[in-house]
Amino acid sequence: MSGVATPAADLPYGGVHPDAGPPLKIGIVGVGGVAQLHRRGYLAAGAELVALADPDAAALRSRALAWDVERSFESYLEMFEDGGLDAVSICTPTSVHAAPTLAAAAAGIHVLCEKPIALDLDQARRMIDACSEAGVVLMVNHQLRSHGAAALAKQMLERGDLGDITHVRLRQAHDWAGAPQVRASFSTRASSGGGTLLDNGCHLMDLARYFGSDVEEVYARAATRKYAVELEDTAHVSLRFVTGAIGTVEVAWTATGWEEAFSIYGTGGALEYTNRSGTPIMRHVHRSSPGTTWGETDVSEHRIAGDPSHSRHVRAFLAAVRGEQPVLCSGEDGLEAMRLILAAYESAERNVPVLVSEAPRAL
Repeated sequence: MSGVATPAADLPYGGVHPDAGPPLKIGIVGVGGVAQLHRRGYLAAGAELVALADPDAAALRSRALAWDVERSFESYLEMFEDGGLDAVSICTPTSVHAAPTLAAAAAGIHVLCEKPIALDLDQARRMIDACSEAGVVLMVNHQLRSHGAAALAKQMLERGDLGDITHVRLRQAHDWAGAPQVRASFSTRASSGGGTLLDNGCHLMDLARYFGSDVEEVYARAATRKYAVELEDTAHVSLRFVTGAIGTVEVAWTATGWEEAFSIYGTGGALEYTNRSGTPIMRHVHRSSPGTTWGETDVSEHRIAGDPSHSRHVRAFLAAVRGEQPVLCSGEDGLEAMRLILAAYESAERNVPVLVSEAPRAL
């Protein structure tokens, strides 16, 4: 389904176009934890979740019953062959994102793929090309682009409110809600591909590009400090953007509590956001008034309300499917975020800066 794009500015933020037509019919492949967030977004956007697929028969039955979904399949191929779907969310483990995406494209079904797009850049390229050739939308679920604070920050950057970017600082950290062990599927290289640098870092690498343009070079350090896992549970990455700006990405499974935060510094102002403050607030620090000092500047506060970022991202996906606005996070964006992660792992292993253009092709 596609049509003439309506400028996003002409739509209510996260809203549905008045001429959108009947509700889109949605399937979900993989019914684990993240599938709940996708379902919530589809329901909030007025779409219909009509089919589920998962090889775990017990989990599939449980979800289908709880979500009142009549059509359920242990094979996504059977779900696609059964028809009646406009779009699908791929919520499987990363190692099996490619096959259902390719199958959906072959069936003419639009795809919202969980992050990271793939652990192999060549595999990601095949996914992108297949969707392009089939004429279907491929969007990657780097949902931080849709976070209310990030979306507002992007608008302010595009207006030039901060001048030229000088430094970007991005942080996502947690401690598995205080659990003594990492969830089993995240604890080994074979099961997850990487630790917090992959799990949390891929989101922040995408956000780095969203805010600050392409990255030229990375220098990473990674450590395992808390959990008995094969992977890193703490990591920092220094970034150099092609513009000359610099940045840092900080990720951890060793934080206490949960934090998502970013700071963007420019020649004409700064933005600061963290969810640690209770009420989600983004501060705009600037010098619009005469007589500001070292410690006293103008500060404008933006309080963030409304849907959570996953639901906003699903709304953006559906808007792209309907042709109302461009794809917010394309397959190409997902590939480039993963390229930065691959470069960061290479840097951490060798303890040297690595040009992004020289990143390995796969984990």
